[in-house]
Amino acid sequence: MNRLFGTSKKTPKPTLPDAIAATDTRVDAVEVKIKKLDAELAKYRDQMKKMRDGPGKNAIKNKALRVLKQKKLYETQREQLQQQSFNMEQACFTTENLRNVISTVDAMQIANKEMQKQYKKIDINKIESIQDDMEDLFEQANDIQESLGRTYGVPEEIDDEELEAELDALGDELNFEEEEEPSYLQETPELPNAGLSELEGTETTKVDELGLPENPMRNVA
Repeated sequence: MNRLFGTSKKTPKPTLPDAIAATDTRVDAVEVKIKKLDAELAKYRDQMKKMRDGPGKNAIKNKALRVLKQKKLYETQREQLQQQSFNMEQACFTTENLRNVISTVDAMQIANKEMQKQYKKIDINKIESIQDDMEDLFEQANDIQESLGRTYGVPEEIDDEELEAELDALGDELNFEEEEEPSYLQETPELPNAGLSELEGTETTKVDELGLPENPMRNVA
């Protein structure tokens, strides 16, 4: 049935990458043919070097010229295919860039709408009012600190020269002499050795059972 009435499916059109791949394949095929012709030309050239001039050498020469002409045709075809492939690659590159540009523009538009939506929620006048209130609060805080750090009983303006003159006058009145060291802190002088020896030679005083010096007159009585 499909042969009689055909099918409703359509063959998809080739894309640029598909066309580039097909063209590159044709270029590779032409390259193979050119290499074969180069090999054939090299064979004919070697034969001509070994032959003398004459009909045989001329026949080989004609074959070589025919192969060389085919090679030129293939080289021209290769250049054309390579140029076609390059043009399609440029078109593909430009198309891809355009797609990126479109995507970038779409993203920028979405971001722009979102920014506008968010900016509608912000009142610049409220922000300025908050900034003014904060500035006033900082000024009040500074005033409080200055008030708490106020000094009492000290003149606001003091002349440095007057302070230096007063300092010089105080220097004359102050007594910077060191006080004498108390007697109880002074070192006790050492006793002479001679005195100790004399004391050792004296008799010791006798004491009674109560620890009192014994009275010699008491024993007499």
